[in-house]
Amino acid sequence: MDEERLLIAGIEDKREQCEERYMITNTAFLDVRQRSAAEIYIKKCGVKNGIFRGGHDGAERCVLIFLPEYLGLSDDLEEFFKEEPENDPLAVIRVTKAQKAGELTHRDYLGALMGLGIKRECIGDILVRPDGADIIVLREISEYIAMHFDKAGRISLNAEKIDISQVRTAEQKIREKSDTVASLRLDNVVSSAFNVPRTSAAAAIKAGLVFVNNIQIEKTDLQIKEGDFFSYRGKGKCRLAEIGGKSRKDRQYIKIHIYE
Repeated sequence: MDEERLLIAGIEDKREQCEERYMITNTAFLDVRQRSAAEIYIKKCGVKNGIFRGGHDGAERCVLIFLPEYLGLSDDLEEFFKEEPENDPLAVIRVTKAQKAGELTHRDYLGALMGLGIKRECIGDILVRPDGADIIVLREISEYIAMHFDKAGRISLNAEKIDISQVRTAEQKIREKSDTVASLRLDNVVSSAFNVPRTSAAAAIKAGLVFVNNIQIEKTDLQIKEGDFFSYRGKGKCRLAEIGGKSRKDRQYIKIHIYE
């Protein structure tokens, strides 16, 4: 609770700065749990000028940006950041391996960055490719990273700073699963998607490990709707892609997209 209070206090401070100084402000990167707390806060307080931004569709780590009145939450925001990238709180570090040999993972890149003294909250998603990665970071530290990020493990790297509009997203692999469930309760759907007993799914939900549409949910009987995204912390992310009819035993047909 202390950690959550500190998070909300920091968010309130950024909101006040935006309103008092008439400028764009932003938090550090939020993980899924922190984003859930932030979503609840802005809805509860009726905040109209807050937007979550992670640099690409489906980003797991996002910053919360507060916009002054002259911008608002318009569809032109992306265009505004393209025209004035210095106002975008996010940038991308594109790294390429200096040699073809050797494979680098998300953990390798993250460990090397933290070895430079970069805090985790300054780093967003790390989009790994065979030849390197696009790493979303706070713009304020992007120049430093581009200058000093030259090695991960034993593999030499070339790093350059680019605008967020040029980010390359890794190809998302999706596996489809068809199943039947007793009902569309969250614990049933999570059990099906992640191949765990319903009792284990229920325990995970009550422990705060399950999120629906980026909101932490602790109600096992929440009814999931077609199109809802849900994730199980440490296990992955899915979407309820389709709800079909009923079987002869009155079970519900569903199709789930599992992101790998």
